[in-house]
Amino acid sequence: MAAHRKARQRSVGGNTARTAVTIALAGAATATGFDGVGHADPQLSAAQVKARVDKLYEEAEAATQKYDGAKEKAGEAEANLSKLRDEAARREDRLNSAREALGSMAAAQYRSGGLDPVVQLALSDRPDQYLEGAALAERVGTRQSAKIAGVRKQLRELEQLRGAAHIELAALKSRQTELKQHKKTVNEKLGAARRLLDRLTPQQRTQYAKRGGAGDQQHASRDASRDPAPVAASGASGTSGAAGAGSAGTAAAPNSRAAAAVAYAYAKLGSPYVWGATGPDAFDCSGLAQAAYRSAGVSLPRTTYSQINVGRRVALSELQPGDLVFFYSGITHVGIYVGNGQMIHAPNPSAPVRVAPITEMPFAGAARVA
Repeated sequence: MAAHRKARQRSVGGNTARTAVTIALAGAATATGFDGVGHADPQLSAAQVKARVDKLYEEAEAATQKYDGAKEKAGEAEANLSKLRDEAARREDRLNSAREALGSMAAAQYRSGGLDPVVQLALSDRPDQYLEGAALAERVGTRQSAKIAGVRKQLRELEQLRGAAHIELAALKSRQTELKQHKKTVNEKLGAARRLLDRLTPQQRTQYAKRGGAGDQQHASRDASRDPAPVAASGASGTSGAAGAGSAGTAAAPNSRAAAAVAYAYAKLGSPYVWGATGPDAFDCSGLAQAAYRSAGVSLPRTTYSQINVGRRVALSELQPGDLVFFYSGITHVGIYVGNGQMIHAPNPSAPVRVAPITEMPFAGAARVA
């Protein structure tokens, strides 16, 4: 009988209910991870805040590089689609001209005693009917046969172009979907970091800044939902004290192109970090590297994981000014080495373009691109 006895139910207000709620909340906190910072312990130390914010910025940077890559590919797809459509329009114009010539030929035949069946097919509104019956071209003279064969070829080429444009349009739509997803991820990570920083007391902010975080909360509170506004990088460097400081750093550069890239980076010190931006007034990390070398006449790809494969790899002990230095296992951050263990980079939304030691992040590799 004991096997059929019902288990005794405890009061909802008892210890069991409280324990269940505690476990559920703990599980929810674990499941949300860094995205759940709104429910984090309000007594986090400055060191703990820095660790979490650094992690969020690293994740946001990874998503930014994916966004940059998708945007680059979307641009390529859009350009290809435009070219295909332009070419299709030109081919269609030539096809219409060829069919008008056939029409003139048909009118002449009609006046002279009738319209040849093959020409009727060529003038049909159903090109497929013409293509199926094109074998009848053997019944007309050499000149007519050549013209009809030309129309047939043009029809096929036009259909091929339209098919290629359709494929390119599908690729563009896929990239646009990627862009939206990566943008959403970036905004979530940056928003979580901003909320953590906004909770710091003045004393904690001082401690945070001493530990290497950005003390300027104006940058940290930048609206993460704004659209990035990438614009073409300019080779002109603004004159400033920072630019003057670059003269010493460029002296040891191995060549004029590396020197020009370093000089550009020095001239951009203090520029704000904006994810997806490539200058001339704001940058993300790979955008700064790309703009600096563009000013030196060197074309770099858009993303960190593509930039590291340009030129040749160099060891940490072989670094020279102008080398690109990469960080994190996913190759998600890049800086421009300027000598003496220092680099210029666009860190994250909490800080502008600045000089920093290359030891402040996990080193992943370096490339000499000039």
